[in-house]
Amino acid sequence: MLDSAALFVFLGTGLVILLTPGPAVLYIVARTLDQGRRAGLVSVLGIAVGTLFHIAAATFGISAILMRSAMAFQTVRYAGAAYLLWLGIQKFRHARDDSAQAAPPREPLSRIFRNGVVVNLLNPKTALFFFAFLPQFVRPGHGPIAQQMLTLGLLFMTMAMSTDALYALAAGRAAGWLRRNESFTRRSNYVTGTVYLGLGIAAATAGGPPNRS
Repeated sequence: MLDSAALFVFLGTGLVILLTPGPAVLYIVARTLDQGRRAGLVSVLGIAVGTLFHIAAATFGISAILMRSAMAFQTVRYAGAAYLLWLGIQKFRHARDDSAQAAPPREPLSRIFRNGVVVNLLNPKTALFFFAFLPQFVRPGHGPIAQQMLTLGLLFMTMAMSTDALYALAAGRAAGWLRRNESFTRRSNYVTGTVYLGLGIAAATAGGPPNRS
């Protein structure tokens, strides 16, 4: 059973973190602007599934490996950065190939979901965030530590899905207006590709443990 005072602080702190846009939000917004509200919401689900892996890792201590091993952290970090850079390059290639079309081709929602999972899964800073953040609200004597960690992680993930979905819905409304702009429609791949490249560069060059990402 969670400590009620710690839970109240956890919910308030988590809400402040989640309302501050980070890389996950930028990824979701970029997907939404690129392909609409459904793509954004599917990206939210993909990010959430990736988050489940990080919660399990923090709960059962796997994240400690990343915390103790600089090589493990750097390997996963650069793999995630390379994947984001690859997505950005692909968008620029599509923009060049489809420059004569009025709208870029739509990606299958299954691929968008998979990309969301992989992007979040290959972000070691998310693992370190949960490993550093969740234990602050665990109270010995209030039940098994692993059970408290898992409960807090799932609560945070539920909150994150709610706030991320709001960002996707807001971006979806903006995308609907922007898609009536023919110039933006032709350039949407460049916009999304630039976001992916920026996220990849940021992931490759950033230092220690993050705020939420």
